[in-house]
Amino acid sequence: MDAQTPTPVPPPGCPAHTPGGRVPLYGPEFAADPQAYYDYLRHYGPTAPVELAPGVEATLVTDYPTALHLLQDNGSFRKDARRWRAFNEGLVPPDSPVAPLLAYRPNCMFSDGAEHLRLRQAITDSMARVDMNRLSRSTEQISDYLISQFGARGSADLLGDYARQLPLFVFNQLFGCPADVGDRVLFGISGMFDGVNAEKATEVLFQAVHELVALKRARPGEDVTSWLMQHQARLTDEEMVHQLALLLGAGAEPLRNLIGNTLHRLLTDDRYADGGGLIGEALDDTLWDNPPMANYAPHYPAADMEFAGQHVRAGDLMLVSFAAANTGPALAASRQAGSNRSHLAWSAGPHGCPSKDPARHITVTAVEHLFNRLPDVQLAVPEDSLVWRPGPFNRALAALPARFTPVSASPRTAGTGSEGTAAQEEQGAAARGERTGRWSQFLKWLVK
Repeated sequence: MDAQTPTPVPPPGCPAHTPGGRVPLYGPEFAADPQAYYDYLRHYGPTAPVELAPGVEATLVTDYPTALHLLQDNGSFRKDARRWRAFNEGLVPPDSPVAPLLAYRPNCMFSDGAEHLRLRQAITDSMARVDMNRLSRSTEQISDYLISQFGARGSADLLGDYARQLPLFVFNQLFGCPADVGDRVLFGISGMFDGVNAEKATEVLFQAVHELVALKRARPGEDVTSWLMQHQARLTDEEMVHQLALLLGAGAEPLRNLIGNTLHRLLTDDRYADGGGLIGEALDDTLWDNPPMANYAPHYPAADMEFAGQHVRAGDLMLVSFAAANTGPALAASRQAGSNRSHLAWSAGPHGCPSKDPARHITVTAVEHLFNRLPDVQLAVPEDSLVWRPGPFNRALAALPARFTPVSASPRTAGTGSEGTAAQEEQGAAARGERTGRWSQFLKWLVK
């Protein structure tokens, strides 16, 4: 940066006012206005010094071409978190709220080379067996069930009552989870992403997935868990647990945020006021401007090097800001030209999201079905009163209060043959678990 160019003033609440100070990506100030932070971070150049939690330092890539370079160069940048120098040197406490999403696990996201290819292929092949017609029916049935729980009231929190629960129920079916396993999975994932009792949340998640693997070894079915287990990669039980935890985490929490953020856009932007045909456009705009994972994709330089004009050391933690890269000047022309899918919300390179097509399909179906059932739904509070959940990684609302004309419960959408019966039984089990208070019991346990 030219010495004569004045340094931008850090956003309100940002303590990076001293030379060399790192910009914090946590706390309510960052959650309330992340774009102000990204604008400030760009003055450092393509990369910027940030703090993910107290004492946890990282380099954040905010520039689109630089981010693409990092994501695609698996020779210079590695994913194996055992390379994380600060963690190895004891500079990051194991109980840090961000440790569960950054610490090494033997899954395809934290692996490189041949091991990554083996694990990734098993996941890709198993996800490819998901029938999109069946997925649509399942999502619509679950949407009907959730709306039946609040429709007669004429009001709802579309986050807590709908967007947060729908992915759980969908993944209960996709992965063959019993209701109690699925509830604990969602609690564990939420705690990991929110940084609330993260260590205990991680324990809950892995205990639940261990139970799921044991269940499917004994009684396989037509579900992603069984297909992954039967894949020619011959995953061990431990490998199964870690791949499933990754898939469930990459599905439930970001999908909840994507549904919620798309609903937020439709309810607050006048361009979408006339409805249903614009849901796909609203989803694309959300992926551009408000991606559900704002900052992630941890990488580590394999050796000391110069990168984007900065010296980085082997084992430095480097993250990609999908949100900053998407909204930076490098992509402005591409977006104006109508290239709706060139954003980085799904990441890129060999570790790009393997489930983006099902995630997109579930989101469009869930949002479209909600608007079909509640055509006059609208925000129940002023937009500027909405609160965004703090955290360096996710972009998600705390609640989305809405009101609408009360509706009566619709008959549950029937499936066909044994597949439809199984889906209805699974939904019934989940519904019974919710009514017995399992959700609140686990929530109390997590925050003890």
